[in-house]
Amino acid sequence: MYKTSVIKINEKNIDIEKIRKVAKLLREGKLVAFPTETVYGLGANALDPKAVEKIFKAKKRPADNPIIVHVSDEDMVYKLAKKVPKKALVLMKKFWPGPLTLVLKKSDIVPDVVTAGLDTVAIRMPSHKVALVLIRESKVPIAAPSANLAGRPSPTRAEDVIDDLYGRVDAIIDTGETYIGVESTVLDLTSRIPTLLRPGGTTLEELEYVIGEVRLHSIVIAQKEMKSIIAKSPGMKYRHYAPEAEVIVIEGKSDEVKKKIIELVDGYKKIGKKVGVMTVYKSHEYKTDIIKFIGESLKDVAKNLFTSLREFDKEKVDVVLAEGVEEKGLGLAVMNRLRKAAGYNIIKV
Repeated sequence: MYKTSVIKINEKNIDIEKIRKVAKLLREGKLVAFPTETVYGLGANALDPKAVEKIFKAKKRPADNPIIVHVSDEDMVYKLAKKVPKKALVLMKKFWPGPLTLVLKKSDIVPDVVTAGLDTVAIRMPSHKVALVLIRESKVPIAAPSANLAGRPSPTRAEDVIDDLYGRVDAIIDTGETYIGVESTVLDLTSRIPTLLRPGGTTLEELEYVIGEVRLHSIVIAQKEMKSIIAKSPGMKYRHYAPEAEVIVIEGKSDEVKKKIIELVDGYKKIGKKVGVMTVYKSHEYKTDIIKFIGESLKDVAKNLFTSLREFDKEKVDVVLAEGVEEKGLGLAVMNRLRKAAGYNIIKV
């Protein structure tokens, strides 16, 4: 059992002394949860294999699930990667700092535990000011998956991290809510055509505009569980983003989706189930225990997605019925997360 410190920091007026104390913990091989613009991450010194092993234990994370390494400048990239291709330089200039992770061939200094034994490493530069200052003050790259127990919805608030990891980590930095709400986009640059491994805060359309053709890995748009894949990125394998409640995603034309949800609500309530509905429409006809309007814009939907899934659990909901959204822009990331949260329990109408 760890004695976990919760450290409040104002992003607009960063207390550098607090950051330096936390940075010292990282250099000492300890675990620190910290905010990024996407979700909260659970960080350890990426060059210290024993420290990184603690991440897997704290999260109960499978060892064959690689971890993204967070950096504060391009010099760190050149130390972590064996080769930095031209497309990587273009993308770094355009999208960093920001929610884009690049998969490159790893250098010898990257421990195998970080990459799940693969010859590639996933790297990103977060845009959250506290995250960047923390990495700079630590003077080491920080390996950091999301700061939750494996399989749970990713944390977008410090209270989510506390719920999952208090007593399992050394410190939690609390800066309030994150901005984007879904994790970074992961792009593999080790193949001839760049391959999108995980959709996220940087959209497919934005990437294609800058570098041309981008291939989608089949897992990105999968509508059933895919086994026997090699995970070069987090979010490709295993159950992810799931609350304790059963989740069902209803996809199709909006009118048909609404009709199906009304029918399902009625059926579940007849057998005594507590039903929650996740909707993108302020105007609806749902009559059920808990209704969460998560936003009409895809930006709002992405930001509120994981928070809403966690809140359904706090309301002790048995079943969550979630409306599907169009797979364009951030919608691709939203649907990727929703389908995984549902364990691919999808109804097409």
